[in-house]
Amino acid sequence: MSWKEKAEIWISYKLMDPELREILLELVNNENELEDSFYKDLEFGTGGIRGQLGPGTNRLNIYTVRKAAKGLADYIVSQGCEAIKRGVVIAFDSRHKSSEFALEVAKTVGAQGIKVYLFNELGPTPVLSFAVRYLNAFAGVVITASHNPPEYNGLKVYGCDGGQIPPKTAGEITKFIERIENALTVEVTDEIELLNRNLLTYIGKEIDSAYLENLKAIQLKPETINKAKDIKIVFTPLHGTANKLVYEGLKIFGFKNIIVVKEQELPDPDFPTVKSPNPEEHASFEIALKYAEQNDADILMATDPDADRLGVAVKNEYGNYVILTGNQIGALMLHYILTQRKENGDIPENGIVLKTIVTSDIGRAIANEFGIKTIDTLTGFKYIGEKIKDFEHTKQHKFIFGYEESYGYLISDFVRDKDAIQSAVFIAEVAAYYKINGKSIMEGLHEIYKKYGFYKESLKSLKLKGKKGSMQIKKILSSFRKDHPNEIANIQISALEDFQSSIRINLLTGEESVIDLPKSNVLKFYLTNNSWFSIRPSGTEPKIKFYFSVISSSMGESEDLLLKIENEVMEIVEKITK
Repeated sequence: MSWKEKAEIWISYKLMDPELREILLELVNNENELEDSFYKDLEFGTGGIRGQLGPGTNRLNIYTVRKAAKGLADYIVSQGCEAIKRGVVIAFDSRHKSSEFALEVAKTVGAQGIKVYLFNELGPTPVLSFAVRYLNAFAGVVITASHNPPEYNGLKVYGCDGGQIPPKTAGEITKFIERIENALTVEVTDEIELLNRNLLTYIGKEIDSAYLENLKAIQLKPETINKAKDIKIVFTPLHGTANKLVYEGLKIFGFKNIIVVKEQELPDPDFPTVKSPNPEEHASFEIALKYAEQNDADILMATDPDADRLGVAVKNEYGNYVILTGNQIGALMLHYILTQRKENGDIPENGIVLKTIVTSDIGRAIANEFGIKTIDTLTGFKYIGEKIKDFEHTKQHKFIFGYEESYGYLISDFVRDKDAIQSAVFIAEVAAYYKINGKSIMEGLHEIYKKYGFYKESLKSLKLKGKKGSMQIKKILSSFRKDHPNEIANIQISALEDFQSSIRINLLTGEESVIDLPKSNVLKFYLTNNSWFSIRPSGTEPKIKFYFSVISSSMGESEDLLLKIENEVMEIVEKITK
């Protein structure tokens, strides 16, 4: 069916939601936008669906949400009576339409006789992960677009372990979704009827309380905070869901001097004080940095709207605030965990650290010194969660820490996704530890570099929207896959890992080996000096991302080398996209 035929079906649908109908009628005069809204269906990936809000099969609206929810419901029914009884937990963040979409999922899933637990107020993604485990539910859904701009929203699906569903499960749900011929006519049941039939239960405070009780256990050295009571913390939830639980968590840990950024304290779907509510972007710290300077804060923390990512800023040796990278925060956390656990004598012999293929290798260097193995996963915390689940069953390894460079960390596996609440209270403890030892976090980081090597990383992204952008992303990957350079910055490329074909090629010897990871459209190039760069399309945004990592004998050398490699790779990309 052509996009025009799809658009006509929606335009002529008599029961169309009035708000969507109004937007559709405006789009009739904008053929490019209308085509982009209908030229494809939103794809259900390993995390669910995500897209711009609006009418159309390629937009997020009540109908595309219902379609995804019906596919999930059909999958649950196929798993038998026990799955139906255990049911689904549904949470939502502070974005436009999040609460409405959450109810639509409940009404769609409930229509199939499946038990539904629906949060009665907005809540963080990690708490949804916890709630699935706590309630012994069969699945979970959270309505969020994480750190994306205000015009986006999404639906993320979780398995019974509390982790994001793996590719195999996503594929099975996708088959059920594809059987739905018309998203406009998916059956839903009224909220009151679901309540009367005991198929819908509202949840909230009891889940938060249970989560906070588990949070207490991640504290490694309570006496540290008792000695650093004057530590000043500035925190911003960036108009999202983290404010209440981060604040309460810090209080439970013993922190008393917590300053919340008032302008960004309350949930707001427009995120009016930032261009993008993403702590990876330095601009999101602008107001919080003023608070930090005014209050002479020891540490500044920012979470994204659904509270699974945490950014941190601290003072450097000149007294200026510096925003740390995800790799740096992860290195600080991991080093502190292993140092304290060694001191306490409780590092497990079969301990494991989990990180993604585009995360810095400094974590591996730190873990090696403590005799701990590090395993790389594909990009996406779902793969870390999947490994935790595997090791829980096999007992092969004991989880110690998991993280990814994009500001995602997990300290304790009572949650099975990245958790900014855990991370915020834990990095505050790290800051307190360094303070009572007469150091700043930045000084602690420099000590880590001196011991393990001066690692330096960066990320470049190209936003390529719409049909044309999708074609350009494919062209970039195809070009690097088939006709990659032999050297970058006068340094020979020694190996190529193609995660789509699951083949690693030693370019110096021609030897090939198999990559034991799920297939993914990612390329990683290794240079002879232990530097590397990687290319992958975003799974949630119209972007292609370029990751760079180097190590040298000084930070200055690393910075110079990184810039050279970055510039040369991006020059090649520019030529491809012309």
